[in-house]
Amino acid sequence: MTAGNMKTLSLGEIRALKDAGKLRPTRPDAPEFDLPDDFWTRATLVERENRKSVHLRLDPEVYRFFKEDGDGRGHIKKMQQVLASYVRAQKAQPR
Repeated sequence: MTAGNMKTLSLGEIRALKDAGKLRPTRPDAPEFDLPDDFWTRATLVERENRKSVHLRLDPEVYRFFKEDGDGRGHIKKMQQVLASYVRAQKAQPR
């Protein structure tokens, strides 16, 4: 998709398309949900740091564990999630 064929819609326009049955999810397994009326007025922008690129040597056993889980796709993301979970758990512990 290019910027030339994209259209910006207001929340009201999106709701009207949904009510008319003209709005379809981009994925067939997309969940149906309704946002609270004040969702966008309460929403806040979250600034995140840029990710860091690193070279990492892993034990073959560790690499295979993540690579073989889920047909070999998303193994880097899963490793990131495990590491992030560990960091959160360590930060939650009193020092």
